[in-house]
Amino acid sequence: MNYTISYYNEDVEVEVMSLPQTLQSRYIVLTHRMRISGPNLEEPHTKAFGDGLFELRLKGAECIARVFYCTLVGQRIVMLHSFVKKSQKTPPTERRIAETRMKEIKNEFKTRAEHDA
Repeated sequence: MNYTISYYNEDVEVEVMSLPQTLQSRYIVLTHRMRISGPNLEEPHTKAFGDGLFELRLKGAECIARVFYCTLVGQRIVMLHSFVKKSQKTPPTERRIAETRMKEIKNEFKTRAEHDA
C-alpha cells in the first residue's frame, strides 16, 4: 500500500508549489519516493525530529528550502509548513509553526477516531 500525501491547508500547498523551479522539481521527485517508500528517506533528503515530525530538505540552484511534515495512522503524510532558508540554522519560529500544526492535526485525527469508534 502506498502512502498518501496531503496538506495542512490550501495555503501550505500554494507555498510549496510556489518555491523556485529547481526546488519544486526536487520536491516532486522526493515526494514521489515518499509515496512508495514512506516518510523517512533519511539524510540528506529528510530529517526526523521525533513524535512523527519530519523535515524534507530541498536544495536547488537558487536556494535551500525546508518542508515540515508529519505522519498519521493509515500511511498518511501531511505537509505542515514550508519556508526558504536564509541562514544556516532553521529559525525556531519555523519549527514551532510546524509543531503547532502537527498537534492540531493529530488531535483532530484522534477526536475523529474516538468519534467513529
